[in-house]
Amino acid sequence: MTKDNGAQALEKARGLLASADAVCVLSGAGVSAESGVPTFRGEDGLWQSHSPGDLATPQAFRRDSRLVWEWYEWRRGKIRGCRPNPGHEALARFALGTRTVRIVTQNVDGLHEEAARRVAGSGDPSPALPLELHGSIVRVRCTRCSYKVPHRNPISTATPENLPSCPVCSALLRPDVVWFGESLDPAVLAEAFQAAQRSQVCLVVGTSALVQPAASVPLVTHEGGGYIIEVNPTPTSLSRLASLSLRGASGQVLPALLDGLATAGT
Repeated sequence: MTKDNGAQALEKARGLLASADAVCVLSGAGVSAESGVPTFRGEDGLWQSHSPGDLATPQAFRRDSRLVWEWYEWRRGKIRGCRPNPGHEALARFALGTRTVRIVTQNVDGLHEEAARRVAGSGDPSPALPLELHGSIVRVRCTRCSYKVPHRNPISTATPENLPSCPVCSALLRPDVVWFGESLDPAVLAEAFQAAQRSQVCLVVGTSALVQPAASVPLVTHEGGGYIIEVNPTPTSLSRLASLSLRGASGQVLPALLDGLATAGT
């Protein structure tokens, strides 16, 4: 099949998606970069000026929780001004129009959820709510108990005493993200692989497909005889396995690819 974003390749991709009983979507940082969310890689990546070993580990949080929260609050402030782009919204419409689409994301910015709620309006957004493999920066969780809640408001990092604490047990709260050295939530990961296993198509959007175990999600679909459709501006390590690689920004490609397919599989 064609490895470009021409009209013929786009129609072939639409045909595969329309005929699929189940579709798994794996999204990465490229989707949210179009909304202005800084990425960890690339020329403007956050890792260019900050060491992950200093800021995104459990050890760093134990060593200097105020410094870690200061950096995360800076990141949260950057994300606070971002909104879902047409790519997020096209995925939400696609998932809300059928019970056979599961969005799996490596992103922690909460924009897939925001798009799902915006597109659903007064309806139920749950079919378009993503499986967040790496957690969410707009949630907090307790360092001691099971307390976990959405949290988008600014957090004061002026002193350690200002940092948020758990209303249940009074322990320190932390961002609900997976740090280096931590394992992904096994239940979330298992659900992602189950979705990939039962899907005839895995749509991979805006990711270099390098970070494991997320990078294995499309491989599960492929090994089960399904198709991989890639949407990315440049080739990735997954391109050789993709049946179709659509080159372009997801905010432009996804509406053209998905709109009108919302009732497929119902």
